[in-house]
Amino acid sequence: MPYQAVVHPEPPDGGWGWMVVLAAFIQSALVFGVIRSFGVFFVEFVEYFDELSRRISWITSIGIAVQQFVSPVSSALSTRYGARPVVMAGGFFSSLGLFLASFATSLAHLYLCIGLLSGFGWALVFTPSMASMARYFKARRTLATGLALTGVGLSSFAFSPLFQLLVDTYAWRGALMIVAGMSFNLVVCGALIRPLTLKEDLAGPTRGDSAGMSLKKLSSLFGLHLLSHWPFMRFVLAITLVNTGYFIPYVHLVARARELGFDEYKAAFLMSVAAMADLCGRLFSGWLGNCRAFRLIHILVTWTSLTGVSLVLIPFGHSYPLLVTISLCYGFFSGALTPVVFSIIPEIVGIKNIFSSMGLLQMIESIGGLLGAPLSGFLRDVTGDYIASFLTAGAFILAGSLVLLTLPNFSSCAARQEPDTVMEAGECAPLGTAPVPVGAPSPHDSPPYEAVPKTEKMLPDS
Repeated sequence: MPYQAVVHPEPPDGGWGWMVVLAAFIQSALVFGVIRSFGVFFVEFVEYFDELSRRISWITSIGIAVQQFVSPVSSALSTRYGARPVVMAGGFFSSLGLFLASFATSLAHLYLCIGLLSGFGWALVFTPSMASMARYFKARRTLATGLALTGVGLSSFAFSPLFQLLVDTYAWRGALMIVAGMSFNLVVCGALIRPLTLKEDLAGPTRGDSAGMSLKKLSSLFGLHLLSHWPFMRFVLAITLVNTGYFIPYVHLVARARELGFDEYKAAFLMSVAAMADLCGRLFSGWLGNCRAFRLIHILVTWTSLTGVSLVLIPFGHSYPLLVTISLCYGFFSGALTPVVFSIIPEIVGIKNIFSSMGLLQMIESIGGLLGAPLSGFLRDVTGDYIASFLTAGAFILAGSLVLLTLPNFSSCAARQEPDTVMEAGECAPLGTAPVPVGAPSPHDSPPYEAVPKTEKMLPDS
């Protein structure tokens, strides 16, 4: 008897989706939790290789840039073969890169192993897992995204002191081996991502024989048609500017604290404090978006603006209590903006384009991830301290907030929705009114934004 695939008329808003949220929670912890806690290794690499800060900064910058730049490839592979095998392969590559990096004898080895190989694995893990989770939820999408991304804050709180302990006990080589073993759990998490067939998938299937694949199909796989979707591209520009300054504290805040004379454990504790605040910020932002009291675009601008302000204040934190307070604020605000970034994408391009749009967003914003930390390290080498580095990082984030203000209908006010109304969070008015190109559904006419009877039908799997 042939396998029968269940076709859902709309995202189920629960069920196995919560297992996908759990998988995304662990994946976000083992990807961005590791990246955020890499400041501990940053100090060790500077001392061991006797190199300038800007050269060491390229390790994480290349990893973040590759993770984001290769995202369209992971999105296309997920669309073609499903997210599960792609994520499992990504878990293997990310772990292998960290393991090989433990044998590094030069910075070039770290660039290749952590930057390229682990970065490639992170790309295969993060974007498909987040897009798969978004397909399982509709009314609760912001809440589910917030819960999944709390893994970043929770792991950052635990990983910073843990990595410092591992470095003190086993040196940085042994510590990297242990982190590589932890990262192999990404393979198990990938196995939890169960394929989901939605009604919208039947209208324009992207699967087909690879021989003779048309340019249109290739464009659909990689989301190239979205390049002419101007509201989406302005959103991408804003997030790219935000991304340029977003990771600076996770690379240089520990070094800034050491520069002020605090010991390594006090410096690492700042990252733990920011991570706990990040966790609370993601949960609060998920709850706030789920309440639908405000439009998601308004929430996003608020969080990005406050994040930029908190970064600008870091150079003024000369005492340890004040630096802890600023770290708390930065952690909360920066954590709160992340769930909204991913939750708002379906409102702009529709759920059918979730894989390609996330991949395209990650690729373009990789420019900011690539340049941010090295620019910060360069400013430190030129000026002799990190004051200009954090001021510049904050300026980039504030500039991204200004770009978000230019999105169509930003000034529209949101009407409070009834709890049982089937709508996207914050969808009181369309986010963009520009014509939507073929293949990119509009919130006005796309099936994901219409109330559909909750019935299921059986379709033979082709």
